[in-house]
Amino acid sequence: MSSSGYYFVIVGHADQVVYEIELGGSNGQTTDNRHLNQFIAHAALDLVDEAMWRNTTTYLKQVDKFNEWNVSAYVTAGGLRFLFLYEHLPRSGEDGLKNFLTEVYETYVKLLLNPFYVPDKPIRSAAFDKKIQTIARKWNL
Repeated sequence: MSSSGYYFVIVGHADQVVYEIELGGSNGQTTDNRHLNQFIAHAALDLVDEAMWRNTTTYLKQVDKFNEWNVSAYVTAGGLRFLFLYEHLPRSGEDGLKNFLTEVYETYVKLLLNPFYVPDKPIRSAAFDKKIQTIARKWNL
């Protein structure tokens, strides 16, 4: 992951990846970065689970740090975990990151209203991808 790259993942109830996307980075070495990003995100899940019981808010801020990568989390009312990996905070700052995660959650809720989507199954929708990328651009990610 380059210094301008971000990684966003939605983790389901059984710790499976429901959705993942790399945002704002270069396209070089995406396979190696993807495995490292998945490792960092998976390693942070225990800390996210601990933090969600200590806090009453859905946005947990920074929950873990692995070398130069930080992990911020957002936990839904249904128990899904949204993890955002970054080296440096986005230009929009902590508030921009919170707003990004909140808008992604709203988009996910709209997806849940689709009778053809089965919760906790991988999201393979070009429209969902495009919406996430639009939200990321909106918040300067």
